Amino acid sequence: MEKVEFTEGILAIEKDLHRFAYKLTSNRDSANDLVQDCVLHALDNHEKFTYAKNLKGWMYTLMRNIFINNYRRTVREMNIIDDDKSLSSNQQLQVEDVNGERFEYAYDMQQLNRVIHSIPDDVKIPFQMFVAGFKYREIAEKLGLPMGTVKSRLFFIRKRLKEELKDFSY
Repeated sequence: MEKVEFTEGILAIEKDLHRFAYKLTSNRDSANDLVQDCVLHALDNHEKFTYAKNLKGWMYTLMRNIFINNYRRTVREMNIIDDDKSLSSNQQLQVEDVNGERFEYAYDMQQLNRVIHSIPDDVKIPFQMFVAGFKYREIAEKLGLPMGTVKSRLFFIRKRLKEELKDFSY
């Protein structure tokens, strides 16, 4: 299949791609981003598509895989927030910095981690998910909580962080 025919085929199923992306993400902006990523990936790899296969099915599979990879990346990033080892590696890097900026950064990160770890898990987990990029609705669904509870817990932790870190120098 030539690239022109391939591109025309993608344009013909664009609305279907948007519907499928919205089903995966439940968010218009995220769905648009997912469609864009999928189309770019498909155009870069058009030679891997054989004419005998179903273009729509191939695009759906490609989109689903991109969505899963993005979700897994988000989960990994969320786990990094809770990882104390990242703090110790930051502290090791400070010794190398001559002008002292990294020392201040490590101190600030240590203080931030201390405050976050002192917060009860029922409030900390929604906060970590929010920082990782989850929407209120997604957090509520994953934790089985009402959306109002998620919002109040995030408000509580923001307020506490603001009080505890009022001397933060930024």
